[in-house]
Amino acid sequence: MVAREQFETDLSNIKEKIMVLSQTTENALCGAVDALYNQDIELANQVIDRDNEIDEQEHSINDKTILLIAKQQPVATDLRRLIIALRITTDLERMGDNAKNIAKSTIHLGENHRLTIHHEIKQMRDMAVEMVHTAMHAFQYEDISIAGKLSEMDDQVDKLYERIIHELLTETATNSEKIQFVMQMAFSARYIERFADHITNIGESILFLVKGESYKLN
Repeated sequence: MVAREQFETDLSNIKEKIMVLSQTTENALCGAVDALYNQDIELANQVIDRDNEIDEQEHSINDKTILLIAKQQPVATDLRRLIIALRITTDLERMGDNAKNIAKSTIHLGENHRLTIHHEIKQMRDMAVEMVHTAMHAFQYEDISIAGKLSEMDDQVDKLYERIIHELLTETATNSEKIQFVMQMAFSARYIERFADHITNIGESILFLVKGESYKLN
């Protein structure tokens, strides 16, 4: 196999691993929020334990990408593809950390079936998952028109986050005994909001890959 064909094969393998990592990260978020709503401590612990898998996937992708840069010494667009692979992988790993933190909030709350989880946190989760799918589709096809949609999607997540926080603060003002519960709800919503911010970072990386210029979607 000639050098160019080998490079394309190795690059394709890296992209596939990034797609797998994105799915692992998405599963972590879904599991963490499900654990929160169901007050499922066992599931929350599973999400935390599986964060090691996300870290291992990140390290594997980084090692393969850096090795490919060293072997092939690519320039121009090829080099940008590999640099962007590293950036996207970092964002995905941090998204996994946010999912893990939601699971930690669940454990902090413990099993208290008198508590009612704010219904719009699940809606935030669903919006973030849709953003993951959009970002990965844009990444797979290097489609900047799709990547550009992430800005408006992130704005919707931010608005929902602000509404949740406003409602939680109002609840705290009228019921100070629930302050610990309200804090964990606020933290969980914040973690999803940060999760979405990292997805917009991925969109910015795709725009940089295609256009060779930096853009801000946040």
